[in-house]
Amino acid sequence: MNHEWQERTRPVRLERRYEFQDYSTLSDFLERAAELSEREGLYPDMGFGRNYVNITIHVDDGVETLGDEQHRFARELDQLANVTAH
Repeated sequence: MNHEWQERTRPVRLERRYEFQDYSTLSDFLERAAELSEREGLYPDMGFGRNYVNITIHVDDGVETLGDEQHRFARELDQLANVTAH
């Protein structure tokens, strides 16, 4: 797992902040992340500003641990961020 993702326990979740050079790049990332969410069926919480986005990936209700699905999704977001930033 990327060292920038933080695992939290109450409630169980993964968190990360991505920063971009400008709003246009951020917008491209958000669009690609939305497509990924639709494809994977995972819908993280996202809060963003002019050049950053905070992402929180939750587990399903009643689940007490992060699974492969959440970790894989986080890695895919990392790849999107790298592609978008270049």
